[in-house]
Parts: sequence; C-alpha cells; structure tokens
Amino acid sequence: MAVSYFANNVRKEPLYLNKTYYTLTFTHEFEYSNDSVYFAYSVPYTYSELVEDLSAIEIDPLRCQYSYRKTLCKTLAGVNCDYLTVTSRERKENSAQRKCIVISARVHPGETVGSWMMRGVLKFITDPNNTEARLLRENFIFKIIPMLNPDGVINGNYRCSLAGCDLNRRWKAPSKVIHPTVYHTKKLVKESHEERGVYLFVDLHGHSRKHNVFMYGCHNQKSPEESRLFPYLLGKVSSYFSFDLSRFGNQKSKESTARISLYKDLKNVPNIFTMESTFSGMDFGPQKGAHLTTEDLENMGRDLVRAIAVYSEIYVAPDLLAIHQMLEQGQ
Repeated sequence: MAVSYFANNVRKEPLYLNKTYYTLTFTHEFEYSNDSVYFAYSVPYTYSELVEDLSAIEIDPLRCQYSYRKTLCKTLAGVNCDYLTVTSRERKENSAQRKCIVISARVHPGETVGSWMMRGVLKFITDPNNTEARLLRENFIFKIIPMLNPDGVINGNYRCSLAGCDLNRRWKAPSKVIHPTVYHTKKLVKESHEERGVYLFVDLHGHSRKHNVFMYGCHNQKSPEESRLFPYLLGKVSSYFSFDLSRFGNQKSKESTARISLYKDLKNVPNIFTMESTFSGMDFGPQKGAHLTTEDLENMGRDLVRAIAVYSEIYVAPDLLAIHQMLEQGQ
C-alpha cells in the first residue's frame, strides 16, 4: 500500500493566514473478490477493549491489591466512564503525604494512539514485579481516566462527543449535564489538589501532522524552566519522545483546553501537559522512517511513568543512572 499526505490548494479561513487543508491519498490492491476490507486511520482501540483491560487488572490477584476501579460518571448515552486509583496499601505511614498524579486519554475519540500509550501506563504502574512501579505506588496516588469520551469512541466520532462538542474545549466551564466526563474529571482533579496536591497531570492525544511524541506545556515567565524539566527528562528516558518538538505557552485560543484551564485553576503546578503521539511516524532515533507500532506506543506509556520515578528522585534504574548523573551535573 502506498500512502501520501500533503498540503493541497484549498485555503483555510481566514485567508490572510495563508494556510491550506491537507489531502490523504492511498492505493490498495484488493486480493480477493467479494471480500470485506476495512481501512483504519490508526490501529483501533475500542471501548470493549478498555473494559477487557480494566477487568483483567481487577481479577488479577496481585494487581488488584493496589488498584481500585470506580465509575466517575455516566455519559450522555448512559455508558460508564471509569477510572482507576492506583497506590500502595502496604506502606501506610506516608499515605497522607502522597501527592496525586492524574493521567487521562481519548477525549478525542479518533486519537487511538492515546489509548495504546494509556495501555502501557496501566500495564506498567500495576506491574507487581517492577521495582520502579512499586516505589511509585508507595510515593504517589495515581488517578487514571483511560477514556474521557466513551460515547464518541463507541459511535465512531473522530473529535466530538454525542452532543457534537469538542470536549477538550470545554474545560474552562464544563456543563455537568452536557459535558459530564469533563465536569467530573475536573472536579476530581481539583478535589485531589485540595486534599493532597497534584504533582503531575498528563492528557494523552494523537497528532495528525507532526512526527514523534512530544508535549505541550504552559509557561511561567518568571521561571520558564519549571515546566520544561520533566519533558526534557522524558526525552532522555524515551527514544520516542522529542523535547525539541515540545512547545510551552499560555495561548488565549487554548484557554478552554485541559492544559491551560487546569494550569490556571490549580496555580503553581508546573507539570500540566498534553502529550501528543504522531500518527505519521518517527523522524529520529531507532524508529526513524517507521510508523509506531502498538508495542512502541505501550513502551511510550511505560517511559512516561518511568520518567516520573527519575524526576521525583525516588528511584533510578541502572539503565537510567547515566541520565540522572547528567542532570545532577547540570548538563
């Protein structure tokens, strides 16, 4: 199959920006007559697959010991929007001091790469045999919302909810009735911050034009480095992540996104990010010139969580020791 994606001659409004739309073309030779063939923009990940993954964690005799599944709310169609709380139940002496890490995905239903990264997050942080995961559970409380827009996923929407809303443009003032998943997620984040403090928030997305995996963060003019350190470190931990592609700003046009809305509401929390994975493939590193497989995306989710362990200095695995020493030396 040959695939091409390019800027065409159809101009976008307003015309003075001189931007155009893009065209996707592909050719496919059908091998069999009277056959049914399905074409997917990216590897699908359905609501049913999420339910199976969450159920597998629940029934695992080890993973269920430190993970708790709960329904955040019902969607407009009456579907459960579930989330997991993951933390250690063994070491209780520091439980009140554990800060909260919130990771979410699939607010845009078509961005299935977000779910594959989320799958890597879930597999890693509930791993009973991994030292890094265990120490993270002993030092943090994870609130994980794997699918913020189940209705959109189930009904095949690319960007919107059943109400026709882009839910990632409703965080500033979400409606409990029309945008229930965003309303209750924002409530969960703010309550967690008031109770123990939010250490990091990451919303997982997909990007249709840029290569690699990268982040959008906010910008503190007085201390610009504070929101850049974690992505910089993540770029050292992961061969998929590009710090150079990451951007930091408080654009007025993005005020209703999760990133900027929560940055303003939580105050003094620098680590609030949108993490974008390419649909197009990699242009650097070992995967240069190739699309990311589902295994690659799961590895990216794992790398995201591993970077938290290094950033918080609770543990540095032997394969990351050189990175930690480099940071200590200010390189």
